[in-house]
Amino acid sequence: MRREEFLEDWRAHLVNDRRRSPHTVRAYVAAAGRFLDHRDLADWGALAALEGPDIRRFLAERRSDGLSNASIARELSAIKSFVAFARQQTSGSDGTRPRIRGPRIKKGLPRPITPDDAENVAALVEGLGREDWIGARDRAVLLLLYGAGLRIAEALSLDGAAAELDDTLSVTGKGGKQRIVPILPIVREAVAEYVRLCPWPLAKDEPLFRGAKGGPLNQGMVQKAMANARKALGLPSTATPHALRHSFATHLLGAGADLRSLQELLGHASLGSTQIYTKVDSATLLDTYRNAHPRERD
Repeated sequence: MRREEFLEDWRAHLVNDRRRSPHTVRAYVAAAGRFLDHRDLADWGALAALEGPDIRRFLAERRSDGLSNASIARELSAIKSFVAFARQQTSGSDGTRPRIRGPRIKKGLPRPITPDDAENVAALVEGLGREDWIGARDRAVLLLLYGAGLRIAEALSLDGAAAELDDTLSVTGKGGKQRIVPILPIVREAVAEYVRLCPWPLAKDEPLFRGAKGGPLNQGMVQKAMANARKALGLPSTATPHALRHSFATHLLGAGADLRSLQELLGHASLGSTQIYTKVDSATLLDTYRNAHPRERD
Protein backbone atom coordinates (compact mmCIF):
# COMPACT_ATOMS: atom_id res chain seq x y z
CA MET A 1 0.00 0.00 0.00
CA ARG A 2 1.47 3.34 -1.01
CA ARG A 3 2.17 6.14 1.45
CA GLU A 4 -0.26 8.44 -0.40
CA GLU A 5 -3.09 5.90 -0.01
CA PHE A 6 -2.59 5.75 3.75
CA LEU A 7 -2.65 9.54 3.97
CA GLU A 8 -5.67 10.01 1.71
CA ASP A 9 -7.75 7.54 3.76
CA TRP A 10 -6.58 9.23 6.96
CA ARG A 11 -7.46 12.69 5.62
CA ALA A 12 -10.93 11.53 4.56
CA HIS A 13 -11.54 10.06 8.02
CA LEU A 14 -10.52 13.29 9.76
CA VAL A 15 -12.70 15.45 7.49
CA ASN A 16 -15.79 13.28 7.08
CA ASP A 17 -15.95 11.13 10.21
CA ARG A 18 -14.22 13.24 12.84
CA ARG A 19 -15.14 16.63 11.31
CA ARG A 20 -11.84 18.13 12.35
CA SER A 21 -10.92 21.71 11.48
CA PRO A 22 -8.78 22.33 8.36
CA HIS A 23 -5.85 23.30 10.61
CA THR A 24 -6.09 20.03 12.57
CA VAL A 25 -6.44 17.98 9.39
CA ARG A 26 -3.27 19.54 7.94
CA ALA A 27 -1.31 18.98 11.15
CA TYR A 28 -2.47 15.38 11.67
CA VAL A 29 -1.90 14.37 8.04
CA ALA A 30 1.57 15.96 8.08
CA ALA A 31 2.46 14.08 11.29
CA ALA A 32 1.22 10.81 9.78
CA GLY A 33 3.32 11.48 6.67
CA ARG A 34 6.45 11.97 8.76
CA PHE A 35 5.69 8.79 10.68
CA LEU A 36 5.31 6.81 7.45
CA ASP A 37 8.59 8.10 6.03
CA HIS A 38 11.27 5.39 5.95
CA ARG A 39 8.68 2.73 6.83
CA ASP A 40 7.68 0.09 4.31
CA LEU A 41 4.20 -0.96 5.44
CA ALA A 42 2.20 -3.38 3.31
CA ASP A 43 -1.27 -2.57 4.63
CA TRP A 44 -3.32 -1.19 7.53
CA GLY A 45 -2.62 -4.37 9.50
CA ALA A 46 1.12 -3.68 9.47
CA LEU A 47 0.53 -0.16 10.73
CA ALA A 48 -1.95 -1.38 13.35
CA ALA A 49 0.67 -3.76 14.74
CA LEU A 50 3.06 -0.95 15.68
CA GLU A 51 3.41 -0.38 19.41
CA GLY A 52 5.01 2.01 21.90
CA PRO A 53 8.69 1.32 21.04
CA ASP A 54 8.10 2.14 17.36
CA ILE A 55 6.43 5.42 18.26
CA ARG A 56 9.11 6.29 20.84
CA ARG A 57 11.84 5.89 18.22
CA PHE A 58 9.94 8.23 15.93
CA LEU A 59 9.51 10.81 18.71
CA ALA A 60 13.22 10.57 19.54
CA GLU A 61 13.97 11.45 15.93
CA ARG A 62 11.59 14.40 16.11
CA ARG A 63 13.13 15.62 19.36
CA SER A 64 16.55 15.57 17.70
CA ASP A 65 15.07 18.06 15.23
CA GLY A 66 14.64 20.48 18.14
CA LEU A 67 10.94 20.04 18.93
CA SER A 68 9.70 21.26 22.32
CA ASN A 69 7.71 19.16 24.78
CA ALA A 70 4.48 20.82 23.60
CA SER A 71 5.26 20.02 19.95
CA ILE A 72 6.21 16.44 20.83
CA ALA A 73 2.91 16.04 22.70
CA ARG A 74 0.95 17.27 19.68
CA GLU A 75 2.88 14.93 17.38
CA LEU A 76 2.24 12.01 19.72
CA SER A 77 -1.49 12.72 19.85
CA ALA A 78 -1.66 12.71 16.04
CA ILE A 79 0.29 9.44 15.71
CA LYS A 80 -1.73 7.65 18.39
CA SER A 81 -4.93 8.64 16.59
CA PHE A 82 -3.45 7.50 13.27
CA VAL A 83 -2.51 4.07 14.63
CA ALA A 84 -5.93 3.76 16.31
CA PHE A 85 -7.53 4.46 12.94
CA ALA A 86 -5.35 1.74 11.39
CA ARG A 87 -6.60 -0.68 14.03
CA GLN A 88 -10.18 0.18 13.13
CA GLN A 89 -9.43 -0.90 9.57
CA THR A 90 -8.22 -4.30 10.76
CA SER A 91 -10.75 -7.06 11.19
CA GLY A 92 -11.55 -7.80 14.82
CA SER A 93 -9.79 -4.66 16.17
CA ASP A 94 -11.53 -2.19 18.47
CA GLY A 95 -9.41 0.78 17.42
CA THR A 96 -7.58 1.25 20.74
CA ARG A 97 -4.85 3.87 20.90
CA PRO A 98 -1.26 2.79 21.65
CA ARG A 99 -0.40 3.04 25.34
CA ILE A 100 2.43 5.53 25.51
CA ARG A 101 2.73 8.59 27.72
CA GLY A 102 3.82 11.91 26.35
CA PRO A 103 6.11 14.51 27.95
CA ARG A 104 4.82 16.54 30.86
CA ILE A 105 3.82 20.05 29.86
CA LYS A 106 3.48 22.91 32.28
CA LYS A 107 0.26 24.69 31.38
CA GLY A 108 0.44 28.45 31.46
CA LEU A 109 -2.51 30.50 32.58
CA PRO A 110 -4.50 32.41 29.94
CA ARG A 111 -3.70 36.13 29.91
CA PRO A 112 -6.96 38.12 29.88
CA ILE A 113 -7.12 41.88 29.42
CA THR A 114 -9.32 44.29 31.38
CA PRO A 115 -12.86 45.19 30.26
CA ASP A 116 -11.71 48.76 29.55
CA ASP A 117 -8.82 47.53 27.40
CA ALA A 118 -11.15 45.20 25.50
CA GLU A 119 -13.51 48.07 24.72
CA ASN A 120 -10.61 50.36 23.79
CA VAL A 121 -9.17 47.77 21.40
CA ALA A 122 -12.54 47.33 19.67
CA ALA A 123 -12.97 51.10 19.34
CA LEU A 124 -9.43 51.65 18.10
CA VAL A 125 -9.47 49.01 15.34
CA GLU A 126 -12.54 50.73 13.95
CA GLY A 127 -10.58 53.96 13.53
CA LEU A 128 -7.48 52.21 12.17
CA GLY A 129 -9.27 50.53 9.26
CA ARG A 130 -8.17 51.95 5.92
CA GLU A 131 -11.84 52.10 4.89
CA ASP A 132 -14.89 52.63 7.09
CA TRP A 133 -16.33 49.18 6.33
CA ILE A 134 -13.02 47.46 7.17
CA GLY A 135 -12.85 49.24 10.51
CA ALA A 136 -16.45 48.26 11.23
CA ARG A 137 -15.66 44.66 10.22
CA ASP A 138 -12.67 44.40 12.56
CA ARG A 139 -14.65 45.86 15.45
CA ALA A 140 -17.51 43.41 14.87
CA VAL A 141 -15.18 40.39 14.80
CA LEU A 142 -13.33 41.39 17.99
CA LEU A 143 -16.61 42.07 19.81
CA LEU A 144 -17.84 38.59 18.88
CA LEU A 145 -14.69 37.22 20.54
CA TYR A 146 -15.01 39.32 23.68
CA GLY A 147 -18.78 39.72 23.87
CA ALA A 148 -19.78 36.16 22.94
CA GLY A 149 -16.64 34.15 23.72
CA LEU A 150 -16.19 32.87 20.16
CA ARG A 151 -12.96 31.40 18.91
CA ILE A 152 -11.56 33.41 16.00
CA ALA A 153 -12.19 30.51 13.61
CA GLU A 154 -15.81 30.33 14.80
CA ALA A 155 -16.38 34.02 14.14
CA LEU A 156 -14.85 33.82 10.67
CA SER A 157 -16.88 30.73 9.79
CA LEU A 158 -20.18 32.62 10.20
CA ASP A 159 -22.10 33.03 6.98
CA GLY A 160 -24.52 35.66 5.69
CA ALA A 161 -27.38 34.03 7.61
CA ALA A 162 -25.88 35.63 10.74
CA ALA A 163 -26.04 39.12 9.23
CA GLU A 164 -29.20 39.86 11.21
CA LEU A 165 -28.30 38.65 14.69
CA ASP A 166 -30.97 37.81 17.21
CA ASP A 167 -30.59 37.53 20.99
CA THR A 168 -28.76 34.22 20.53
CA LEU A 169 -26.48 32.68 17.93
CA SER A 170 -25.90 29.02 17.05
CA VAL A 171 -22.16 28.38 16.78
CA THR A 172 -20.42 25.31 15.38
CA GLY A 173 -17.23 24.71 17.35
CA LYS A 174 -14.52 22.07 17.49
CA GLY A 175 -15.52 18.61 16.36
CA GLY A 176 -18.70 19.98 14.81
CA LYS A 177 -20.20 20.52 18.26
CA GLN A 178 -22.94 23.14 18.27
CA ARG A 179 -23.79 25.52 21.09
CA ILE A 180 -26.04 28.52 21.63
CA VAL A 181 -24.45 31.77 22.82
CA PRO A 182 -26.26 34.94 23.90
CA ILE A 183 -25.56 38.07 21.86
CA LEU A 184 -25.28 41.41 23.62
CA PRO A 185 -26.84 44.52 22.04
CA ILE A 186 -23.38 46.07 21.48
CA VAL A 187 -22.34 43.01 19.47
CA ARG A 188 -25.55 43.01 17.42
CA GLU A 189 -25.12 46.70 16.67
CA ALA A 190 -21.47 46.23 15.64
CA VAL A 191 -22.34 43.42 13.22
CA ALA A 192 -25.29 45.42 11.84
CA GLU A 193 -23.01 48.43 11.21
CA TYR A 194 -20.52 46.24 9.37
CA VAL A 195 -23.30 44.73 7.25
CA ARG A 196 -24.60 48.21 6.43
CA LEU A 197 -21.19 49.43 5.26
CA CYS A 198 -19.88 46.26 3.60
CA PRO A 199 -19.60 46.78 -0.19
CA TRP A 200 -19.94 43.07 -0.95
CA PRO A 201 -23.22 41.14 -1.22
CA LEU A 202 -23.63 38.88 1.83
CA ALA A 203 -25.55 35.85 0.63
CA LYS A 204 -26.77 33.49 3.33
CA ASP A 205 -24.54 30.64 2.17
CA GLU A 206 -21.39 32.76 1.78
CA PRO A 207 -18.92 34.10 4.40
CA LEU A 208 -20.20 36.96 6.52
CA PHE A 209 -16.81 38.59 7.05
CA ARG A 210 -14.95 39.57 3.88
CA GLY A 211 -11.43 40.59 3.03
CA ALA A 212 -10.62 43.78 1.15
CA LYS A 213 -11.09 42.04 -2.23
CA GLY A 214 -14.32 40.33 -1.27
CA GLY A 215 -12.96 36.89 -0.40
CA PRO A 216 -13.32 35.23 3.02
CA LEU A 217 -11.55 37.16 5.77
CA ASN A 218 -8.52 35.27 7.08
CA GLN A 219 -7.25 35.12 10.64
CA GLY A 220 -4.03 36.92 9.79
CA MET A 221 -5.87 40.16 9.04
CA VAL A 222 -7.72 40.04 12.37
CA GLN A 223 -4.46 39.36 14.19
CA LYS A 224 -2.82 42.27 12.36
CA ALA A 225 -5.64 44.64 13.34
CA MET A 226 -5.36 43.50 16.96
CA ALA A 227 -1.58 43.94 16.91
CA ASN A 228 -1.89 47.51 15.61
CA ALA A 229 -4.40 48.40 18.32
CA ARG A 230 -2.28 46.66 20.97
CA LYS A 231 0.78 48.72 20.05
CA ALA A 232 -1.18 51.96 19.99
CA LEU A 233 -2.59 51.26 23.46
CA GLY A 234 0.69 49.98 24.92
CA LEU A 235 -0.75 46.55 25.76
CA PRO A 236 1.47 43.47 26.19
CA SER A 237 2.13 40.98 23.40
CA THR A 238 -0.26 38.55 25.13
CA ALA A 239 -3.18 40.80 24.10
CA THR A 240 -4.14 38.72 21.06
CA PRO A 241 -7.56 38.00 19.52
CA HIS A 242 -7.72 34.77 21.51
CA ALA A 243 -7.03 36.74 24.70
CA LEU A 244 -10.42 38.39 24.15
CA ARG A 245 -12.09 34.98 24.51
CA HIS A 246 -10.05 34.39 27.68
CA SER A 247 -11.21 37.78 28.94
CA PHE A 248 -14.85 36.88 28.22
CA ALA A 249 -14.50 33.75 30.36
CA THR A 250 -12.54 35.38 33.18
CA HIS A 251 -14.85 38.38 33.50
CA LEU A 252 -17.97 36.21 33.51
CA LEU A 253 -16.51 33.98 36.20
CA GLY A 254 -15.58 37.03 38.25
CA ALA A 255 -19.17 38.25 37.92
CA GLY A 256 -20.50 35.03 39.43
CA ALA A 257 -21.04 32.67 36.47
CA ASP A 258 -20.84 28.99 37.42
CA LEU A 259 -18.36 26.67 35.74
CA ARG A 260 -20.94 24.44 34.04
CA SER A 261 -22.63 27.40 32.38
CA LEU A 262 -19.27 28.80 31.34
CA GLN A 263 -18.29 25.41 29.90
CA GLU A 264 -21.40 25.46 27.72
CA LEU A 265 -20.81 29.04 26.57
CA LEU A 266 -17.19 28.31 25.63
CA GLY A 267 -17.95 24.98 23.97
CA HIS A 268 -15.40 23.07 26.04
CA ALA A 269 -15.71 19.28 25.79
CA SER A 270 -14.37 18.85 29.31
CA LEU A 271 -14.95 20.81 32.50
CA GLY A 272 -11.21 20.61 33.18
CA SER A 273 -10.57 23.00 30.30
CA THR A 274 -12.91 25.53 31.92
CA GLN A 275 -11.55 25.15 35.45
CA ILE A 276 -8.31 26.88 34.51
CA TYR A 277 -10.23 30.17 34.60
CA THR A 278 -10.77 29.78 38.34
CA LYS A 279 -6.99 30.11 38.70
CA VAL A 280 -6.95 33.11 36.39
CA ASP A 281 -9.68 34.81 38.39
CA SER A 282 -7.86 34.16 41.68
CA ALA A 283 -4.65 35.54 40.20
CA THR A 284 -6.49 38.64 39.00
CA LEU A 285 -7.99 39.21 42.45
CA LEU A 286 -4.56 38.83 44.04
CA ASP A 287 -3.04 41.38 41.66
CA THR A 288 -5.87 43.80 42.43
CA TYR A 289 -5.32 43.33 46.15
CA ARG A 290 -1.58 43.92 45.87
CA ASN A 291 -2.05 47.05 43.80
CA ALA A 292 -4.82 48.53 45.95
CA HIS A 293 -4.20 47.52 49.55
CA PRO A 294 -2.48 50.33 51.53
CA ARG A 295 -0.14 47.95 53.38
CA GLU A 296 0.97 46.43 50.10
CA ARG A 297 2.00 49.89 48.87
CA ASP A 298 3.97 50.86 51.97
